[in-house]
Amino acid sequence: DGVTEVLAHRNDNLRDKFIEVPCSEDYDSHKRFAGCTPRKCGRGVTDAVITREEAERIRRIAERGLALGGSDGGASILDLHSGALSLGKHFVNLYRYFGDKIQDIFTEEDFALYRDVRQRIQQRIAQVFGISSSAMYLTKPTFFSRMNSTGAKTTHDEYWHPHVDKVTYGSFDYTSLLYLSDYSEDFGGGRFVFMDADSNKTVEPRAGRVSFFTSGSENLHRVEKVQWGTRFAITISFTCDPEHGIGDPLLA
Repeated sequence: DGVTEVLAHRNDNLRDKFIEVPCSEDYDSHKRFAGCTPRKCGRGVTDAVITREEAERIRRIAERGLALGGSDGGASILDLHSGALSLGKHFVNLYRYFGDKIQDIFTEEDFALYRDVRQRIQQRIAQVFGISSSAMYLTKPTFFSRMNSTGAKTTHDEYWHPHVDKVTYGSFDYTSLLYLSDYSEDFGGGRFVFMDADSNKTVEPRAGRVSFFTSGSENLHRVEKVQWGTRFAITISFTCDPEHGIGDPLLA
């Protein structure tokens, strides 16, 4: 793996850490949006946007939703926007599958907290990259993930492969992760790894920590396999293209 440098240790309490990296050419093959498409690229980590208490409340939303299903393999997802929920080796639509019972599982407060957290993360990304928050749009997929050490049963369970978000999803311009559990306390392995030509740079998750980065090849990354315990996070992604924008989830 070459040299590994830790960008953010679990016990650090980082107000703002930002490392600028040269932008890749990935953005050139997509329509550019002035005042939003990355001209400054890089990666940041902050423990000052979401509190641990809020992260715990958000994790409980994830736990309640994922308790309705769960993958047979080690990686389960819950997408409150599309309703996608891992169930065995497949996905179901939570809203269709459970219908009105959803009202017993989630509350309006849950969705308000989710929206508030999303807005604060969006504002921080805009601030750090010097763009207008109103020029960014939430995009899909945006989802909770729960990872454990169970062996993969389908390719969906293989979360540890290196990838580039802009290449994988196209619409992504800025990616963020809000961690909902603590590395080395709630789980082992499962660190986030930026894979640079000369070395790897890792982020150790802690509840309430936000890691965010431009979505192009300048930020090739992977997640280490979880060795024990359970790792919860939420991936929240943004696009500059209004045609790929989605609304916040609603408790319909």
